[in-house]
Amino acid sequence: MPALPPTIAGRAAADARRVAGGDINDAWRVELDGGLVAFVKTRAGAAPGEYAAEARALAWLADGGARVPQVLEATDELLALQWLEPGGLDAAGEEDLGRMLARMHRAGAPELGHTADPLRIGPLALPNAPAPSWPEFYAERRLRPLAERTGIGVVHAVCDRIEELCGPAEPPARLHGDLWSGNVHASGGRAYLIDPAAYAGHREVDLAMLRLFGAPSRRTLAAYEEVWPLSEGHEDRVELYQLFPLLVHAALFGGSYVASAERVARRYAGSSTTTGI
Repeated sequence: MPALPPTIAGRAAADARRVAGGDINDAWRVELDGGLVAFVKTRAGAAPGEYAAEARALAWLADGGARVPQVLEATDELLALQWLEPGGLDAAGEEDLGRMLARMHRAGAPELGHTADPLRIGPLALPNAPAPSWPEFYAERRLRPLAERTGIGVVHAVCDRIEELCGPAEPPARLHGDLWSGNVHASGGRAYLIDPAAYAGHREVDLAMLRLFGAPSRRTLAAYEEVWPLSEGHEDRVELYQLFPLLVHAALFGGSYVASAERVARRYAGSSTTTGI
């Protein structure tokens, strides 16, 4: 476990205690001189620039209308954020989350991928190089690299059909990129987005992941559609876009995630496909 430095964000660390912070990093609640409280995450062996990239992603989402914690410091050793006391969301907070996500998505980006930083989820790094269309981006920047890593060959058959599966074309949306329920942090009755893996892509990817690891309130989804209605057939594409996070988890953790990813891939691969893992 790496030791915390004596100063963070230019202030002496007066007190620090471990808190829950995910599977990868060590997380701390740190009281700083002057009464400021920080959430600090760090780990031995973090990639150079990783925490700075996360700080840039938070700023990019905030520029698009998302509510995120303030970045206090980002170095190669740690990321320090404004401490947000955990809480819950009432009906108004759930609706506000839906509207916030729709505004963030609609803020968009000039091109798919857009960010020069690779997509990082834990130790995985996937390319964000632009592509001329969303189906090509999803197949070549997301699904095929993970199919190679996991050995789930049926995913390639999904990629071969991707043009007919992805639905109507939309402008690039500004995505959180790792939007499971644990990365929606409630504090003071409002939702904050944390731990992004941000890039420009299709908004249905974020919403599908939010439904995969948790069940967003119906109020949240209804409020989202009040701001930016979803395209026709979006319900039929939920599992198509859940295939990406399932493959990520298959690559990181194996086990039942491999079977789940293969099951979903077979749904979209076509009836003539018989290849497996």
